[in-house]
Amino acid sequence: METVQITPRPRRPRPKVVTLTDAAAARVKEIMARAEKPYAGLRVGVKNGGCAGSEYIIEYAETAGPLDEVVEDHGVTILIEPKAVLFLIGAEIDYEVSRLSSKFVFRNPNETDACGCGESVTIQPAAEEA
Repeated sequence: METVQITPRPRRPRPKVVTLTDAAAARVKEIMARAEKPYAGLRVGVKNGGCAGSEYIIEYAETAGPLDEVVEDHGVTILIEPKAVLFLIGAEIDYEVSRLSSKFVFRNPNETDACGCGESVTIQPAAEEA
């Protein structure tokens, strides 16, 4: 009986789950430089809440979880919670400053609705590519 050799095909590069604008990356670097201790990066996720059903979360991450999606963009490490990946595919994180506020803003192609105050959103998982 012959032994069959299986040669794995090289994988095509996967697109990043999220990207950062220059402004967002600069702000994250600023925040991380002023943190009270070193962190592995910022954790980004989605949680149930708000009047539209979901809210984005951003918090310090001490370590990367075993299933976290790790995104390196503009010299910044972003850790995506596993349950949030399908909701964030293709999203861009920006940082906006206006006369009355400054905040991170998500531009997410998976959003289908948002509440009037802008604090919560309705997000559908990314569709499977054909």
